[in-house]
Amino acid sequence: MKQFLILVIAFVSFQAIGQQIDYNLKKGYVAEGYDVTEYFNNKAIEGTTKFTTEHDKVKYKFVSQENLDKFKANPEKFVPQYGGYCAYAIADKGKKVSVNPETFEIRDGKLYLFYNSWGTNTLEKWQEEGPEKLKGQADTAWNKVKYNR
Repeated sequence: MKQFLILVIAFVSFQAIGQQIDYNLKKGYVAEGYDVTEYFNNKAIEGTTKFTTEHDKVKYKFVSQENLDKFKANPEKFVPQYGGYCAYAIADKGKKVSVNPETFEIRDGKLYLFYNSWGTNTLEKWQEEGPEKLKGQADTAWNKVKYNR
């Protein structure tokens, strides 16, 4: 019995290590197919299927080979925070909410995406309520929900 229990614990531990975080993959791509490198040029531009790659088992689209190469050289720089879900919703409610890929902020060298529809722009709420406080709340909440699908 003891050996069986050790085997089960080892299997569960192995599964948790290999588990991928939950990404917002609306339209099949991170950031709904918008080029994540262009956000750092303060632009929201949809990529093309001509320039795609996979990172952490999810797909990304880019507008050019240059941007694709830039991403491949340093993917962690460009991957959206909180799996590409709305940063405000993660902070405020600990919930994964889809985004408007044209509503974003670059803060401290990181990409944050936000919900913006039906008269609610969560980027505005994020900025009004204090991004530093909310970022801390979002980091804590994300650690609890990042593997839940």
